[in-house]
Amino acid sequence: MRHRVAHRKLGRVTEHRLSLLRNQAQALLRHERISTTVAKAKELRPFVEHLITVAKRGIVDGDDTIRAVNARRSVRRDLADRAVASKLFDTIAPRFADRPGGYTRLLRIGFRRGDAAEMAQVELIGSEYNPALEKPKGDRKPEETPERQQQDQQTGGRLSRMFRRGKKR
Repeated sequence: MRHRVAHRKLGRVTEHRLSLLRNQAQALLRHERISTTVAKAKELRPFVEHLITVAKRGIVDGDDTIRAVNARRSVRRDLADRAVASKLFDTIAPRFADRPGGYTRLLRIGFRRGDAAEMAQVELIGSEYNPALEKPKGDRKPEETPERQQQDQQTGGRLSRMFRRGKKR
């Protein structure tokens, strides 16, 4: 029995597990939505919510107080990217200033194709997915320059270029 055992080990040693959580927290705060396995998502939620709570504590008094500096230092200990840390203090923490907790949402999205692991999407509250903003993958076309199109017409196309390159080696 797992009495009084707080966290999942995720099949990793402690340093790797902390590195994984820090990287996923950084990605979540940068993009405001990530997809991962359910177990990792459940471990990520309290980690990110603690970072947001510390950032909220830092913005209450202002930027030049000792409490604000201490909050920035404790957040920077877990977030390697300065841009993500500044985004946390400038945009994300003020968004949740009047919210007492529960800054993230976990949505189960199905099973991964390769190993059938249950996948989940973790997102910050207030950054809900809007399918109208995103184009379907079939409608996307690679950017082609007029020079590239002209070159393809003159030399026989992409495949012939690829095979010519192979013969030169």
